[in-house]
Amino acid sequence: MVRTPSKDINLAEFLMLPETKPASEYIDGQIIQKPMPQGKHSIIQGEMVSIINLSVKPKRIARAFPELQCTFGGRSIVPDVAVFSWERIPRDENGQVANVFQAAPDWTIEILSPDQRQTKVTKNILHCLNYETQMGWLIDPEEQTVFVYIRNRQPVMLDELKDLLPVPDFASELKLTVGDLFGWLLE
Repeated sequence: MVRTPSKDINLAEFLMLPETKPASEYIDGQIIQKPMPQGKHSIIQGEMVSIINLSVKPKRIARAFPELQCTFGGRSIVPDVAVFSWERIPRDENGQVANVFQAAPDWTIEILSPDQRQTKVTKNILHCLNYETQMGWLIDPEEQTVFVYIRNRQPVMLDELKDLLPVPDFASELKLTVGDLFGWLLE
């Protein structure tokens, strides 16, 4: 849903607005509210955050965050899953994880909702790749397909159950197939 403000609003003004549920994003001068997550989306998102963190967090390689607002390059977006390598996680003066992330994630994962446009989500992934993001996934639960976007490479479409999903180099220990991912919907 696009909410056009009554006056032009800039990114700084957007960031001062109260949070919305579901989250709103600031893209090309427009405020766009994300759709409310539904069952398939929620299952995939929850499992994805858990499985990535089990693989990379214990060794302090990276951390996956659900629904994290990332502000960079004139946009403020909220990927379904944002993964930051450990050394790029913003910290406050106490060494704790900061509340504000003014950087692109290293890996962005979007899960398409039934009433969401694939073009809008793809634009967010491509925006991330123009900054520091190494890889983006667009997961389509209805089509049981994963589109993989790797910086400076041709996108890849995976829809065979046996297909191993590519991951960024820092997450190389994570082995996940298309069948594993969509198998979560059967549990």
